[in-house]
Amino acid sequence: MADNSQWQEISEKGLWSNNPALVQLLGLCPLLAVSGSVVNALGLGFATMLVLLCSNIAVSLIRKTVSDAVRLPAFVMIIASLTTCIELLMQAFTYELYTILGIFIPLIVTNCAILGRADAFASKNPVLPAAWDGFMMGLGFTLVLVTLGAIREVLGSGTLFANMHLLFGDAARGWTLTLFANYPGFLVAILPPGAFIITGFLIALKNVVDKNLEARAAAKKEKPAKGSKRVRTTGKIA
Repeated sequence: MADNSQWQEISEKGLWSNNPALVQLLGLCPLLAVSGSVVNALGLGFATMLVLLCSNIAVSLIRKTVSDAVRLPAFVMIIASLTTCIELLMQAFTYELYTILGIFIPLIVTNCAILGRADAFASKNPVLPAAWDGFMMGLGFTLVLVTLGAIREVLGSGTLFANMHLLFGDAARGWTLTLFANYPGFLVAILPPGAFIITGFLIALKNVVDKNLEARAAAKKEKPAKGSKRVRTTGKIA
């Protein structure tokens, strides 16, 4: 059983220090393609997170019964089966959003972040840590997707949370926030080049935050303890 420090380490890696989108730079194809709005980002993020969570659990359960020779094909079969289940569920309950996301839902099978976590972590750890790793990695990926979707939607359309009823039903029809009246729109922000530029800014922002945190930690480490006295030595000790 993992202790508290191990749970915290898994959480910190998934959300920040080893984030699939900002650090590993995996799964960028769907991230850049469908993050034009918050609802699209949430739809793809939830689907990816669910596949990641379930695949980590399944891989951890069979890790002692599958040989190394067929390890990767078995993992791909598990991921493909789970992706098909998610695809069918979206067709049944969120069909309009499913048609908008299009080919990028089946392409979850090829998301390197999912296969990477299955092979690097779930195949070597018990079920609970593997499930937690899948959840936190999926959550970190979803948070980046939603942040990118929100920025692109605001810059591109001047709105926020538009068409949320596609994911949450009729109760969400009134969630749209119009931030700029008569906004002409900024087409580049909605197109893939805008997604590349904004993702670059997000990665740069994360690097700046990391450097500031490292500098503060180093300064705190070098700061003399309170109440200590400095000893000045002059001359040469014989």
